Amino acid sequence: MKILASTGILFLLLWSFPATAQIKHPKVSPFATVRQDLGLSTLTVEYSRPAVKGRELFGGLVPYGRIWRVGANESTKFTTTTELGILGNKLAPGTYALYAFPEEDAWEVVFHKNTAHWGDGRSAYNRVEDAFRISVTPENTDSWQENFLISFDSISHNGALMQWQWGHTSIAIPITVNTREIMLESIEEQLRQSPTAQTYYEAARYLQEEGIEYTRALTYLDKAIAFGGDTYYFYRVRSLVLAALEDYKGAVKSAQRSLSLAESEGKDEFVRMNQKNIKRWKKLIKE
Repeated sequence: MKILASTGILFLLLWSFPATAQIKHPKVSPFATVRQDLGLSTLTVEYSRPAVKGRELFGGLVPYGRIWRVGANESTKFTTTTELGILGNKLAPGTYALYAFPEEDAWEVVFHKNTAHWGDGRSAYNRVEDAFRISVTPENTDSWQENFLISFDSISHNGALMQWQWGHTSIAIPITVNTREIMLESIEEQLRQSPTAQTYYEAARYLQEEGIEYTRALTYLDKAIAFGGDTYYFYRVRSLVLAALEDYKGAVKSAQRSLSLAESEGKDEFVRMNQKNIKRWKKLIKE
């Protein structure tokens, strides 16, 4: 009877233990998310990062000519909040699966509309569901990347490079965004309303950073100063615009005003930047 009772208690304990309980294992290829602001757009990549572990990568672990999920585990997801340009193709806002067909000399990279496949989809993958394909050339690098890495570099208001690195292999995919058109439209819209000193300053700073329409930028800065008074960062950008217009005497005068205002507010970094530019522009005046 005691044996039966013990058996019954054990059965009850086992029966009461949740059938779905599992041990959570750390991922061999850990998950990662890369988020990058690009102009007025936001790009996000969600992927898993396999390690080399002494294996032959491309042509071995990742066979040539066969679809690769660009990472491990689930398919790699690429999301953009605005339309992008990628090697002559337009990518609409949304989320896409990233795939690749590696070859020794060139790869086909795929932006795929169907994000429901596990991994690369294999037999379920349908080329008809591609947004588009591009051809890129892999490069051999001296540096070593143990875990597969996706990153963004060479970032500007209007574009960036999406880079894939693994082992000694590197892929670079140029991405462009039409930030300039969006910004110029936004500037016009804001100035049609009730612009403040800051509105004029932000508009001028964008034009200066882009290296366009310097005369227009100077007009905006003069309005910013008229509405907002003497401000070290107004005069700082004004000096840069004047230097771009090759009015080095005017640039020095604005930089000196910016330096004086920055000193009074304890903005040491702006003091140093103005001092450096004043020295350089005075040299150009003498020449």
